[in-house]
This record gives sequence, structure tokens and C-alpha cells, in this order.
Amino acid sequence: MAMTRKDKYQEKFRELFGSYPELTGSSDPELMEILQKMIFGDVFSIGELDDQLRELITVVLLSVQQALPQLRSHVGAALRIGNSPLAIREAIYQCAPFIGFPRVLNAVNTMNEVFAEQEIALPLAASATVDEASRHERGVAIQGELYGSGMRERFAKMPEELREPLVDLLTDACFGDFYTRDGLDTRQRELLVFCGLIAIGADFQIASHARGNMKAGNSREVLMAAIIHCIPYIGFPYGLNALAIVQDL
Repeated sequence: MAMTRKDKYQEKFRELFGSYPELTGSSDPELMEILQKMIFGDVFSIGELDDQLRELITVVLLSVQQALPQLRSHVGAALRIGNSPLAIREAIYQCAPFIGFPRVLNAVNTMNEVFAEQEIALPLAASATVDEASRHERGVAIQGELYGSGMRERFAKMPEELREPLVDLLTDACFGDFYTRDGLDTRQRELLVFCGLIAIGADFQIASHARGNMKAGNSREVLMAAIIHCIPYIGFPYGLNALAIVQDL
């Protein structure tokens, strides 16, 4: 017999969190049931994304939104479904150039609390693959492959003494410091960044990173499935706007 929506959400919830959903005693059981059925009964069945990737996307969305209680739960779920601590850490670190360091530090603190509770030794292994002498060259290579020279052209009207340091700062900090790290590959990082940008409604960057994703190996169908996965966490307006951008590329 085909699984019902209720069967799907209860089984997926158990896979992720280790127990079946329990609404008894909840102050708002109706809302929780709607939420759980939508996320785990509906959305997890849409598109060809594996559960490990879905949970990394969720970790990024909750980090961006500073939904730290929910982040705590989903860091645990990401571990349970098979993600390494290193992959989870890198997913959160990768948010820094796009949402700033203060919010990333908050998310990292929450992540580390979960790791400590699960007796995962901290700090995790270092993942840097560049040093001061190589970060710029490596960053230029990755950025150029995905985006060409668009950043410099975009700000061509800025005074050169401001434009050139800005372009180098983005290349070195975003691509040199983060995209070069071990733990996630470029294709994964691009998709996680794309989802984080959707969560903050950065439409111009969404279009740019959709193209970058396709150059990195993520198909249009993968991008659309990832957007749909985002909707319960960010709402339909941001999700539908992003789908329209990707559809029209």
C-alpha cells in the first residue's frame, strides 16, 4: 500500500530525529502537526535531493535566520542522517561572507553545543587549504570559473582606489578563504550559498548564483527542488520569487 501523508511525515521525522513526532503536551499541537506534515510529509518528497543535502540546506537557512532553537534540533538531525561534523561546520562557515560574522558566530556556538553534547571533540580538524601567499590566486581561479570578471565590471564607475580593494576583498574573503576549504566541494557550497541568498531575498545575487550553480554542476531542476525545500522555512513569497528568477534564466 502507498504511504499516506501522515505515514511519510512520521517516518521521515523518526529518521531525522530518532523518534516519532509527539504532539501530546504541546501548547500548539495543531500548528505543529501542520508544520510537520508540510515539511516531512510533503516537501521531503519533492525533487531529487538526498536527505543529507536537505539537512545541510536547512542548517544554512536556520543560521541565516538566527532561528537558533530550531538550528540546535537540525544540527542533531544532520548528524543523525549521516552528515559529518566537518560538513555541518563548513555549511555554517560558508554563510559568513553573505550574512556577516556575528550571526555565523551565533550559529557556530549553537552547533558546538550540540557537538559537545554528542561528545564530538572540539575544535574539529582544520580545513584550510590556502595560506596568505596562495589565497588570492586560488580565490581568483574559483571565482573566475564560476563568475568571470563580473564584479569588477559591475562597479566600474567606482573610484579605482575603492573599487580594486573591494573586488580583491570579495575574491579573497569569499572564494579564497571559504570556497577553498575542505569538507564541502564547490558544487555543494554554491547550492548552500544560493539557498542562503534566497532566505534574505537577495534577488540580484540569486540570479548570479543560479548561473554559478549551473556552472558548478547543479542543474536547473536541482535548484528548483532546493528552492521548494526552502519554502517552509522562508515562506512562499521568497520561494516563488526565486523560482521565477531561475525559471527565467
